[in-house]
Amino acid sequence: MTERIDIVPGTNYKIIQNKNRFSYGTDAIFLSNFAKPNGIIMDLGTGTGIIPLRLLDRGKVKLIYGVEIQEEVANLASRSIELNNLQDRIKILHMDLKDLPKYFEKCTFDVITSNPPYMKAGGALVNPDENYAISRHEIACNLEDILRITSYLLKPLGKFYMVHRPDRLVDIICLMRQYKLEPKTIRFVQPKICKKPNLLLIEGLKFGKPDLKFHNPLIVYNNDGSYTDEIYEIYGIDKDVKLNEPR
Repeated sequence: MTERIDIVPGTNYKIIQNKNRFSYGTDAIFLSNFAKPNGIIMDLGTGTGIIPLRLLDRGKVKLIYGVEIQEEVANLASRSIELNNLQDRIKILHMDLKDLPKYFEKCTFDVITSNPPYMKAGGALVNPDENYAISRHEIACNLEDILRITSYLLKPLGKFYMVHRPDRLVDIICLMRQYKLEPKTIRFVQPKICKKPNLLLIEGLKFGKPDLKFHNPLIVYNNDGSYTDEIYEIYGIDKDVKLNEPR
């Protein structure tokens, strides 16, 4: 049996995952902690639905949509929603996110989140497993697709939250401004305080005024290899409980 049921960190919800397929990672946990959910939300490239499940009980959330192009992964997400009896609060859409304008009017959403593929097409070796490839490489969609669709779907002054790689920061900021998503806040994620960042979290505001702020970096490990206090807070568990990263 390759499937397993995990508890979504920081909640009482359950999530179904397939250990032989792409499961959620720490980047999704960090993004869901960074985002400020409110109103009607869209999660672009939702995977197994970890971000909607993490956001649901924070803020004044009315409804969350999660879009996933991979049928098998979307099915896992849908089954997790059913397992938690959340069908009226989270809707999983098995479709190409580039087709969303055919089904939703402009300016429909208050918040949009995305944990997109990080690797440019042709920029690295592609995993032969299609699931891993689509999740990690810009095959089914690219950064510009994400930002173009976000700009279409977000209400004026709606907020956009994304996790990505620091080496794409120039591309991210240029494209965000092109699509009227003004970068407002950046937080870098560092493995240790002495290490360079390997992730970034960014907030954008549709039609926002220029005013970019930097949060203190999120440090994952102490120098002795133990997790920092903030990581335990983000995962919603006590320090005396063993923190199991997603497998």
